Amino acid sequence: MRVRLLGIVLALVALLVVGLGVPLALSVAQREQQDLFLDRLTDTSRYASLAQRPLLDQEAEALQDELVSFHVTYDIDAVVFNRDRVAVATSVLGQQAPFQAADVTQALDDALSGKHPEPASLLLPWNTAPLVIAEPVLVDGEVQGAVITRSPTGPARGRVAFWWAVILVGGALALGLAVLVALPLVGWTLRPVRRLDQATGSLVAAVMSGREVPPVDDGHGPAELRHLSRSFDQMAASVSDTLAAQRAFVADASHQLRNPLTALRLRLSNLEGHVDEDEAEHHVAAMAETDRLGQIVDDLLAMARAEGMGGELVPVDVVATVATRLTDWEAVADFRSVRLELTTSADRVHAGAPPRSVEAMLDALLDNALKFTAEGSAVEVDIAEADGRVSISVRDHGPGLRPEELERATDRFWRSSAHQNVTGSGLGLAITRRLAERAGGGVRLELPDGGGLRVVLELPAADRC
Repeated sequence: MRVRLLGIVLALVALLVVGLGVPLALSVAQREQQDLFLDRLTDTSRYASLAQRPLLDQEAEALQDELVSFHVTYDIDAVVFNRDRVAVATSVLGQQAPFQAADVTQALDDALSGKHPEPASLLLPWNTAPLVIAEPVLVDGEVQGAVITRSPTGPARGRVAFWWAVILVGGALALGLAVLVALPLVGWTLRPVRRLDQATGSLVAAVMSGREVPPVDDGHGPAELRHLSRSFDQMAASVSDTLAAQRAFVADASHQLRNPLTALRLRLSNLEGHVDEDEAEHHVAAMAETDRLGQIVDDLLAMARAEGMGGELVPVDVVATVATRLTDWEAVADFRSVRLELTTSADRVHAGAPPRSVEAMLDALLDNALKFTAEGSAVEVDIAEADGRVSISVRDHGPGLRPEELERATDRFWRSSAHQNVTGSGLGLAITRRLAERAGGGVRLELPDGGGLRVVLELPAADRC
């Protein structure tokens, strides 16, 4: 946009320079042509007056010396013709060829017919034709002959070329000055637009990460764009406040629901042994649904905490963190007869992530993997670093997913139709994806050879934070 706006400004300036420069250049050429014509017309008219008596007395040769002197002084050719078109006096003896050219012949015909000379065409630097002026010699109103002067136009054309060069240089300087003035002006005009563009790109990330959105309006730029910047700031603040209120509501609601659910769970437990055998099945189902509601509330609270987690990234020792979490999950794995295996390419691998987020993501992935891994198999955890990215993959040996289900598996509350009988709320992978995106990474699901599901968690290396 800056280039286009600068191009528009320069185009307008160029049109202005051309609109003023071309008439000025033509005016200079016209002025030089008029000055030269009037000067030569004065000389020609003078010789026409001097030739009246010599032509009547047929003694025009008396002008010969004066014409020669005129040629020597001013380098201008002059010749006197009688009415029979015979040159009776000339400034260049023995050289009649210049006065036999077509332009001279036409001028002589006009003069002998009694016409007075008129200004020639516009004097242009590249027009090398001499200036020919023919003045009739009139005696008592009768044409007795004509005087013709043939003048070089080199000096006049040189002055025209000089002033045209001055005008051209002035136009170039005007364009250069316009560029110097337009660059800061365009920058000042587009500054709010650039800030809006930058803010638009970072708005979603800032709002979703819980960071404060920096204001766009900095008091610079046109009033109209500043008003737009203030409107954007108000919109960003409204969106941020709305999402913050939503997160607070989810967190508060989840927290407040835990106590009633706990009380309900206790009351249902107290009813055990006091329910008719015919209704015992419903009692067991109610207990299961209460447990499921409790799990959902816990997951919602975890999701709210994940979305409200600070956006600052800190270096995390991934190898040490994963090893610690595997140790904590060892008891659950032993209970389900599943092995936890860790493979790493280095002893120390550091990634950038919000505080405590790597532990939360690993807990969600390990919980899912242990749910679906068959007894006697293993959950394989692999850590690798390449191209400024740290990847943590967790692979189980369970039933896996269908290929068309991989993209939806990280959606909130989504569960495969084949896993409806497995406990869970469908929020584990959604929480993991949200935390990974908060760190500038991502989550992808793969179907490895041999069955099962591999979840690859990617985070930026610590030096890229």
